[in-house]
Amino acid sequence: MTDERHDDEKTTEELDTSHDKAIPRRRFLDNSWKALGVVLVAEGVWTSYDFLKPTDASGLGGVVDAGAVADFMQEGTVKYSLNGRFYVTQYQGGLRALYQKCPHLGCKVPWDAAAGEFKCPCHGSVYNLIGEYESGPAPRGLDRFPITIENDHVMVDTTAVVEGPPPGTHEGPAPGAGGTTT
Repeated sequence: MTDERHDDEKTTEELDTSHDKAIPRRRFLDNSWKALGVVLVAEGVWTSYDFLKPTDASGLGGVVDAGAVADFMQEGTVKYSLNGRFYVTQYQGGLRALYQKCPHLGCKVPWDAAAGEFKCPCHGSVYNLIGEYESGPAPRGLDRFPITIENDHVMVDTTAVVEGPPPGTHEGPAPGAGGTTT
């Protein structure tokens, strides 16, 4: 018998020394679980921080710039603010910020420029240009937000919702009196 071996064959002693350099399966899995645990804890801390940190109020629940006063000079102007979810209307020189939510069941009430009214698509409540109740199942007119003028801009405070006027209150235009949309 000759003691010749091929290069690709290794003795058991050589295999044992090369095996010592490899990470055992159990240790690899143990370290993987620990790393995964650290990542999950870090994700939890990050998410909690994002959830709990205060943010600057803007849009609904803050003061919203509805635009320049000059945008509301035309009689019957209706302008929607996506950031604040309200309409600003102008009637006889007065501005009103009307919440888009119907006081009946909370549907978004769009402005119907052709009819000159706000019409709730869910249950048919109708409101005039300044949000007064005209008809339908709603218990009152559209809710409002306080308005201030700062540096020739209309600022609407959406933190304070003022309940809309009761049915029968009419200071605004008759139903279908029209208006313009901007």
